[in-house]
Amino acid sequence: MERVRRAAHAGSWYTNNASKLDEQLEGWLKATGLSKSPDVRGIIAPHAGYSYSGRCAAFAFANIDPANISRVFLLGPSHHYYTPKCALTRATVYKTPIGDLLVDLEVIEELRATGKFELMDLHVDEAEHSMEMHLPYLAKVFHGFSYTYYDKQQGPIYKSIETLDRMAMEIIETGDADAFKTYLQEYENTICGRHPISVFLHMLKNCSTKIKIGFVQYEQSSQCKSLKDSSVSYASAAAKVES
Repeated sequence: MERVRRAAHAGSWYTNNASKLDEQLEGWLKATGLSKSPDVRGIIAPHAGYSYSGRCAAFAFANIDPANISRVFLLGPSHHYYTPKCALTRATVYKTPIGDLLVDLEVIEELRATGKFELMDLHVDEAEHSMEMHLPYLAKVFHGFSYTYYDKQQGPIYKSIETLDRMAMEIIETGDADAFKTYLQEYENTICGRHPISVFLHMLKNCSTKIKIGFVQYEQSSQCKSLKDSSVSYASAAAKVES
């Protein structure tokens, strides 16, 4: 069952306007002048209202290279609820104005099974700001996170999936195997034929005859409209000798 943690502090501690928030985060991240570091495995960032600490937090998040991170553990203090243990979220989805983040339920269950953690009620979770203030930055830096690219500005989920797929198709059409590898590392799109496609791209690169790939059809098995839906994408292409 889907349990959604609302962006309870959006509209007060930070803007709830998706385009304004995305622009604000982008500006702060660029203003740091920092480059993504493949060596970064953790950060410490402030969690006050964005008008107070948003700019400072950018200096932490700007270091993150999402291509080198497969899972995020988000830790924060409790300002309203006392517990002698660490508390785990009951949510399955974290909402943010610029994209939803999926909770790794397998890890939550593994931690709970140790007996060293308790579960936090959803209303307690939503009242606590310490972790929520990091969620928009995570959505921004990881472009959707949890192996799921979902850009709400693209509209319905199936449109976001199509955008992600067509990014790969356009790269494949360029014949750039290295760019395709970078795409797979960054977005982790589960393209079933990614390895043979990579071999094919390298083969064409070293072919004496100039050959151009062009996609001729794209379809989805179904249209995902909620996080409970699933879909498989299909695409066909032809590689032709360039005249």
